Amino acid sequence: MTSDASSAAEKSCCAPGRQTVSAQSVAQAVTAGGASENLATTLIRNMVPLKGGFFMMGARKSQYVADLDSPQRKVKISGFQLSRTTITNAVFQAFAQETSYETTAEREGWSYVFEGFLNPREDYSDHAAGTPWWRRVDGACWSHPEGPESNIANRMDHPATHISWDDAMAFCQYSGTRLPTEAEWEYAARGGLRGARHPWGNTLVPSSGHAQNVWQGDFPATDLALDGYRGTAPVETYQPNEFGLFNMTGNVWEWCADWFGELPNGPKTHPPHNPKGLSTGPGRVIRGGSYLCHASYCERYFVHSRTWNTPDSTTGHTGFRVAL
Repeated sequence: MTSDASSAAEKSCCAPGRQTVSAQSVAQAVTAGGASENLATTLIRNMVPLKGGFFMMGARKSQYVADLDSPQRKVKISGFQLSRTTITNAVFQAFAQETSYETTAEREGWSYVFEGFLNPREDYSDHAAGTPWWRRVDGACWSHPEGPESNIANRMDHPATHISWDDAMAFCQYSGTRLPTEAEWEYAARGGLRGARHPWGNTLVPSSGHAQNVWQGDFPATDLALDGYRGTAPVETYQPNEFGLFNMTGNVWEWCADWFGELPNGPKTHPPHNPKGLSTGPGRVIRGGSYLCHASYCERYFVHSRTWNTPDSTTGHTGFRVAL
């Protein structure tokens, strides 16, 4: 992570188609990547087949103009597989043990941690420019989320965090999977609902209760945790969307394959088919928002919300899920 990572971190605080690939094809792809039988089996069981089709991507009006998430446009997606949850600490640990892989944060010796998890926070004065709540913590990484004295013993079913885009790609290469494209991610997050802002509809908190892990209270001083969690939540918390996918918004930001830039576009008669974004950009797309999202700071907990970070950046609120 370079000084560029610091500036990026402050940004972070959106009809039936072809048949999906067969379960046998999924198994062949995963096992061909080199993963152990146990890890391959875990990944295969977590995959959800999605038929694909046409959907309206983006927002009618941007919440943040710089996010380039409007206007809406029609996009076509082919069938694919997506993991029903983000990659957990347990799964990432299995990968790390099998490969002896060292993440970006481990190699560089530090990562960004939200100040509310540090005590006393005054001991951590180095912060990202413009965002004093993001403190540099030496020794923070996926297995020590708040620094060397912390661990994941009681968070094995939580999303792996402090994961860079480069780390996510290394996991994908080993496991025979890939990161979803941004268009695939939004198609999946919407769960087949047309025009909805959230995976369950348009109301931030539905009548059934909180449906995502985001900030409630006065950011960054007080998180009331009305949704049940301060920091990350287990990956299968709350109800899944209509596609059976958990936590597509809130909890942690998720890396996508694409470089950040304008959304794909094309004539109405020939909408983009499986768009993959630009060939370069300021950083890689992250989607879905996190447990830090709040209307006063980073209201990006919608299915169309998007921002970016540099590929080597790591924070305590960024993870990933995989596709095939």
